[in-house]
Amino acid sequence: GLAAAALRSGDAPVARNEKVRVVPVLGLPPPQTDGETSLEQAILRRGSVREFDPRPLTLGDLGQLLWAAQGERGPGLGGRTAPSAGGLYPLELYVAHAGGIYHYRSRGHEVALTSSRDIREPLARAALDQRAFHTAPAVVAIAGVNERMARKYGGRAERYVLIEAGHAAQNLLLQATVLGIGAVPNGAFDDAVVADLFGLPEGAAPLYLIPIGRPQRG
Repeated sequence: GLAAAALRSGDAPVARNEKVRVVPVLGLPPPQTDGETSLEQAILRRGSVREFDPRPLTLGDLGQLLWAAQGERGPGLGGRTAPSAGGLYPLELYVAHAGGIYHYRSRGHEVALTSSRDIREPLARAALDQRAFHTAPAVVAIAGVNERMARKYGGRAERYVLIEAGHAAQNLLLQATVLGIGAVPNGAFDDAVVADLFGLPEGAAPLYLIPIGRPQRG
């Protein structure tokens, strides 16, 4: 699992006036950009899964899901896998699992450990005790920072952030389908508690929680 992987040190993003702190950073395997499943089949087969096998996902699977949602497309293409108004990219992705909380960094395709605390049980309570949160080995949180959009788009910023969150979530869900991974997008949770559990910086608001894992068979 992620917690057992070798880590290297790196600088995590910090808020203004905060001291810079060095955190463990884990490079993710390069994303796969071809596969045998057609887009049409992925759309057809995508569906919500709420019962999961407790075994953790592989590092490759997790990296592929995060890349699909907010990864960089690479040389010659530019931008990220999900469209963003003005190329401002107001979204931040976090993953909660047994080993703690990781923050996804699109540049470098890596995750930074922000907490070693397993928040999944209190997170389930904050999400109204929905079954998926109690059985999923990991939960992806999509957070939005309206200020990044507001600098250019003013009063339309919130709308654009929410639209972008939908793009990113659907990318992740379709990628999960291709990989045989179950997922269910969820917006029913206590915003303040979730923000506190993930340690979101000021100005970042949780928009989506997506439990992920191998579907429970039988």
